[in-house]
Amino acid sequence: MTPEDHSDKIVLERPAAHVAVIRITRPEKKNALHSSMVIELGRLIVDLDRDDDVRCIVLTGTDTIFAAGADIKEMVTFGPPATSNNPRRVAAWRAMETCDTPMIAAVNGIAFGAGSELAMVCDFIIAGETAQFGQPEVKIGGMAGDGGTQRLPRKIGQNVASYMLFTGDPIDVQRAHQLGLVVEICKPEATLARAIEIAEVIAARAPVAVRYTKACIRTAVGATLQNGIAFERDAIWRNSMTEDRQEGMTAFTEKRAPVFRGR
Repeated sequence: MTPEDHSDKIVLERPAAHVAVIRITRPEKKNALHSSMVIELGRLIVDLDRDDDVRCIVLTGTDTIFAAGADIKEMVTFGPPATSNNPRRVAAWRAMETCDTPMIAAVNGIAFGAGSELAMVCDFIIAGETAQFGQPEVKIGGMAGDGGTQRLPRKIGQNVASYMLFTGDPIDVQRAHQLGLVVEICKPEATLARAIEIAEVIAARAPVAVRYTKACIRTAVGATLQNGIAFERDAIWRNSMTEDRQEGMTAFTEKRAPVFRGR
């Protein structure tokens, strides 16, 4: 049997200067993430990360649902070779993890399983009042397979992450906000607009400095304090040599808005 292709369910939009929106559009299956969709997400993110005109990426679903998780039908039909052990799927997740461009998740409704993991691979989450987050895999004999066991403890701490991963029970948006998983709660109809608004703010900052800052944060999460500080110092030195840094300092002294060119 030939695996299905749902890559057309991943849609790219450019709503504002220097901002890209990637939308998951498979509402008939609650935006379940078929491997072909994950692979397309990875491909798009690689392309956008290489595009100097893109300074911030927003990932979102529909107005009522982010993503219900992996495609269970695909998992049952084709097993691990098509899903968790699929090299192209693994490479796609790696592309998302290593993207140097800031990424925002705009979440309405449920973000379960791979949907929660997709939201967490972003740098932060803006969520609507209806949002829920969970890793329910153990309820059907599975486990979080796209990085959930690693990302969730880093995002919300070991104790609460253990509870969620062991029970499979979700948390609502208020609890997610208390734990720091969500940075801002909006009316559902305003979630995407707010994420784009924040993306425009980020896009207006010095892009090289923002990318170096993201690299430092990523290192801080996965390194010792000493290694993280060393990485930060190196990034600061490299950023100090950029035209944007000089422009920012000059504009400040001249009391005008800086014009950043990404170099």
